[in-house]
Amino acid sequence: MMRRKAISICVMIALLMVICVSLCATGVKELETEQSQSLSILVYITGVMAGSPPYTALAEGATEFVSEKDDVHVKIYEAGFNQAQWEEQLTSLVATGEYDVVLGSNPSLPEICARIGEKFPKQKFIITDAELSGNSQIRTYLYNQYEQSLYLGYLAGLVTTSTLRYANEDLKIGFIAAQEYPLLNNHMVPGYLDGAKMVNPNIEVDFRVIGNWFDANKAADLAVSMLNANVDVFAAIAGGAAQGLFKIAKEQGAYIVFHNTNEYATAEGFVVGCGSMEQKKLVKEILEDVTAGKVEYGKASIVGIKEGYMGFFFDDPAYQKSLPADIRSKFEAFYNGMKSGAITYTVPSL
Repeated sequence: MMRRKAISICVMIALLMVICVSLCATGVKELETEQSQSLSILVYITGVMAGSPPYTALAEGATEFVSEKDDVHVKIYEAGFNQAQWEEQLTSLVATGEYDVVLGSNPSLPEICARIGEKFPKQKFIITDAELSGNSQIRTYLYNQYEQSLYLGYLAGLVTTSTLRYANEDLKIGFIAAQEYPLLNNHMVPGYLDGAKMVNPNIEVDFRVIGNWFDANKAADLAVSMLNANVDVFAAIAGGAAQGLFKIAKEQGAYIVFHNTNEYATAEGFVVGCGSMEQKKLVKEILEDVTAGKVEYGKASIVGIKEGYMGFFFDDPAYQKSLPADIRSKFEAFYNGMKSGAITYTVPSL
């Protein structure tokens, strides 16, 4: 009798142990689910979004992507124009440990992020409009701005050699920049001039620097001085300061070809061509790769017309109105030749 009772007790104990193990296993699974981490992204704007369509597109691409995901969070941080403060600001943000990925867009960011990465070896950085390879914490995507400058320069060459109202006999085009940096000096200004020289090898470029990204009055003063030197077509990489150029072009008569964004309406009839940079599209694709764990850190890519990230706003009615059919026909043939590979070129080193 006692033996049967002992056996029954043993069976009950065994059953209880099985139940406990099952409950514990279930508890572990639930705990893992509760502790699973969502993805946190810091969008670090080196400047401000106001007056900067590329930065606005960077932020919009990230926020639109996040709005479609339940487990991804984003913080937009505008660092302001004081470049001397950027590294300290970003270091403080990274030091919180809150962000899985820092996303930015500026040619100077890779160097800054490389230094910060030495202090925080687990932090990952993804930067567009920049180039750096070989750093296991950083992934970069460089827009082919030499390519865009080449076809905008070609259009500027067609305009300055034309009989349009504000074109003069001097073969001189202008370029106004906020400040100098390797991408501008080695790709954009040379590409602009190289494209113009494909129309006429005697064309020259008048290059001026504002000194910051916001002084529209300084940009206006430079534009007046350049007009007095017989520049009749301008390009500008100047952020909000470019408003000064638009103002003078409308008041005194001059033409503008613009990088990266559609600015026809800003000075209709004077802005005769606008290149496009698909920042929002690239940002969304990058973040999709981040969530899928497909980002190849340490790699640097160059993206342009063939890859679908650089283009031109052909379909705006203002483009059709601003230029006669013969100029548009020559320009579109040149652009399509670049896109197909029929027109070849070599991108200079940075």
